[in-house]
Amino acid sequence: MITSFSITDIGKKRKLNQDFVYASDEPIGNLPNIYIVADGMGGHNAGDYASKCTVETIVREVQNSFEKSPIRILSKAIREANDKVRRKARSDVNLTGMGTTVVAATCMGKYLQVANVGDSRLYIINDEIRQITRDHSLVEEMIRMGGLDREAARNHPDKNIITRAIGAKDTIEIDFFNEELKSGDIVLMCSDGLTNMLQDEEINAILKGAGTLKERAEKLVEAANNNGGRDNIAVIIIDMFAREV
Repeated sequence: MITSFSITDIGKKRKLNQDFVYASDEPIGNLPNIYIVADGMGGHNAGDYASKCTVETIVREVQNSFEKSPIRILSKAIREANDKVRRKARSDVNLTGMGTTVVAATCMGKYLQVANVGDSRLYIINDEIRQITRDHSLVEEMIRMGGLDREAARNHPDKNIITRAIGAKDTIEIDFFNEELKSGDIVLMCSDGLTNMLQDEEINAILKGAGTLKERAEKLVEAANNNGGRDNIAVIIIDMFAREV
């Protein structure tokens, strides 16, 4: 049986929470469950509108979809969210230039289907912590090209520049991942307000520690804030095999 816990926190430096999360362990449309993290960007009210609009549009589109393939369902829903954010930005000068990351996932049987745009992340934790998604960011491109090591990237001045976002262009490129899960796997979805404040090893230690999903999620938020809390923090923890014998 799948169980999850989701939380967002404004952090210690921001005046507005532009992160938005959605988690349903129950079926939505033709998907058996769905989990979404969005990290908005833009001026006052624009970033939080973009993330909220994106998540709500995806959920509505999933609910109404006649498709059976999770990839097709998520793809169409994310593209519709991109179109809606673009239309709204054109119609309201206060929302010009807004955008958001999005990472969405659904578990069908023992397979996790993931869709990603931007630098919010999905990890699978068991014996080790593995980042499944790939960041669409300038520093990640620099790392891939060999011009920057990962440790230096953590404090790079261009760390917040992302190369793909909902709302950035009329057409959106989405990454998809298909992962087979095994007993004991825990899934973490989060915004960069968590991963910029904590090393993967610190995240792993908290998730493998004692406590309920709620308690461990709250520990992650607390640790990120204790390390500076420079951004909003979004966390979804999913236990795919809860109470399974």
